[in-house]
Amino acid sequence: MIPEIEKASKEQIKLFQEEKLKQLLFNLEENSPYYQRVFKENQISINTIEHLDDLIKIPTTTKEQLQQCNDDFLCVPKNKIVDFVSTSGTLGDPVTIALTDKDLDRLGYNEAISFACAGVTENDILQLSTTMDRRFMAGLAYFLGVRQLGAGIIRVGAGIPELQWDTILKFKPSYLIVVPSFLLKLIQYAQEHGIDLDKSGIKGAICIGESVRNQDFSLNVLANKIVVSWDIELYSTYASTEMSTAFTECSEQQGGHHHPELIIVEVLDQNDDPVQDGEEGELTITTLGVEAMPLLRFKTGDIVKAHTSACNCGRNTLRLGPVLGRRKQMIKYKGTTLYPPAMDNLLNDFNEVEKFVIEIYHNSIGTDEIMIKIASKTPSQALLQNIMDHCRSKLRVSPKIEFCNGKEIEQLRLSKLGRKPISIIDKRG
Repeated sequence: MIPEIEKASKEQIKLFQEEKLKQLLFNLEENSPYYQRVFKENQISINTIEHLDDLIKIPTTTKEQLQQCNDDFLCVPKNKIVDFVSTSGTLGDPVTIALTDKDLDRLGYNEAISFACAGVTENDILQLSTTMDRRFMAGLAYFLGVRQLGAGIIRVGAGIPELQWDTILKFKPSYLIVVPSFLLKLIQYAQEHGIDLDKSGIKGAICIGESVRNQDFSLNVLANKIVVSWDIELYSTYASTEMSTAFTECSEQQGGHHHPELIIVEVLDQNDDPVQDGEEGELTITTLGVEAMPLLRFKTGDIVKAHTSACNCGRNTLRLGPVLGRRKQMIKYKGTTLYPPAMDNLLNDFNEVEKFVIEIYHNSIGTDEIMIKIASKTPSQALLQNIMDHCRSKLRVSPKIEFCNGKEIEQLRLSKLGRKPISIIDKRG
């Protein structure tokens, strides 16, 4: 199930997207109060935007603007809205995203071709280990995508290893849709209860919310901890509520594939200029085919690298590597630039670390400070020193580290909407 446009040449993909862009600009000029203001205030005639390279003439849209002018992004009457979702609010107040029937169809199509990209077929059964409630888009998207693909789905929800294993053993799903760190809990439960992992019938996991790869696409520490005990394939995915689109790995597992019929991708530097090929920058997207709240040059806040070489799977679309970090969570620490995911991966090296949370704040002289709070069943000065030495070796700096009660860390990790745990708390305002 590879859409023809994804097998087309790069030039054909570009021409295809330029036609879709013209349709989007016309729609925004006619129906979007927010972008009507942008075009007027910046004296932009949409007739001058003919090519993808012309996008640079249009100002970018930030998450703060989407928060502050949320309703002005709506392009349809409110009686056309059939579903309301919101972002998780990781870096601020949640943003509401409205969807029409057409948008839900698009959302399902996106996930159907994304699952197919990872090798899922109509003969598979997927176990959904994430919530569908609490205004969460992802769970709904996965459900709609599996339906469009024609596969089976079991809605188990998040957590509760006992229920997850009862479902696996009873219904024999072939794939899990799951946060990868939760797989470690499933492995532990299986080992404690005499469940043979190799006879579970699980072929692979569609991994959401956390990276399982390094920048060279090798498995990271978390992923290696999983596959050393459970012989399953791990497929990385990357998505966000605002873009209603996913980037999912294929069988080659060399980055998440771009769906050009659904989204235009730019990777920009701090001055909103395109980066050179292979350089890291902020993922900036323009949605195609979205009816209720289309976005034009929306800055996601995520720092990524794009890979443009053809893939052996037959797709010619660009691929996104693992997210390096969030632009706003970039830390200047003792002369070194850090992103929290680097610390996440480092802490996964230690089996003694059960839970952790990373706090970022300004110290008394106004510079960035890091405090890592760790829960461990075997806290010791030796472990603390070992982690600090490991930080110096891998990151070239050593943040502050302290042991805390596991319940305290669980409380800190609860997000505002309680949908998924957070590992980074940024107190820098």
